[in-house]
Amino acid sequence: MTINWFPGHMNKARRELAVALARIDVVIEILDARLPQSSRNPMLAELRGDTPSIPLLNKSDLADPKVTAQWLESFSADEATRALSISATDPADAKRIPGLCKTLAPHRRGPGKTVRCMVVGIPNVGKSTLINTILGRRIAEVADRPAVTKHQKQFELDRGVSVSDTPGVLWPKLADQTGAYRLAASGAIRETAFEVQDVALFAARFLAQRYPAPLAARYKLETVPSEGQEILDALGRKRGFLKRGGIVDTERAAEILLRELRSGAIGRISFETPADFPSDLPEDLASDLPSNLPSDQEPAPD
Repeated sequence: MTINWFPGHMNKARRELAVALARIDVVIEILDARLPQSSRNPMLAELRGDTPSIPLLNKSDLADPKVTAQWLESFSADEATRALSISATDPADAKRIPGLCKTLAPHRRGPGKTVRCMVVGIPNVGKSTLINTILGRRIAEVADRPAVTKHQKQFELDRGVSVSDTPGVLWPKLADQTGAYRLAASGAIRETAFEVQDVALFAARFLAQRYPAPLAARYKLETVPSEGQEILDALGRKRGFLKRGGIVDTERAAEILLRELRSGAIGRISFETPADFPSDLPEDLASDLPSNLPSDQEPAPD
């Protein structure tokens, strides 16, 4: 199936973003450290123009540290950016942000001036969590599900630094389906927009190719099968997810694999490296996906 999730309020958010960026000094772009490219809004670079940006690789505690270092080096090639790897719940990480914003907008420093920042990012990437951590109190609404923030809000992060929190913005059609499956596996897209077993098959195959040792250790596998379905079957048998007649309950196995992948229980996993772009992951990663993908799908309900 084609993953295509674009709640109606995001259409409006996209239009508002273009208008708001004209009044912004620094863009704080929160990315998922496990998939920095797939979790970027492809419109943002064009919309922000030469406005300085701070790509924050959030959830770095869940990502492969070696791969995160590669991403930071990649981002450093852009002189207008100052990339950081963070955990939005860590006060020490969050407190670095206001000072960095001031550094990137020296023309807005001084009496009576405020560095105007905007936090942008896809749903469930940690925008509201970061704001709450910087402020040291719960101001922005947070939930462990996509698409909670639906209206723009403004907060004072520090003396001389204000920030606008915007709704998560995803593009209308996720044309890059490999990226879409990565987003789904990471938890950025609601499960009403995809088949859980399809995404679990993709995730299982990916783990077998790039992180076979953590996968084997987590599920006590003597050998790691190469096919996604075989991995789910092996996982299900190890966990005792059996139906009548000894048939593996692959639905439960799929749910457990995605839950433990997202929580970090399998290990620190990165879904993509800079070397994967502009070409994507090898096509054979998608061999477990259905071949008869429909051309269009109604957006998931908001």
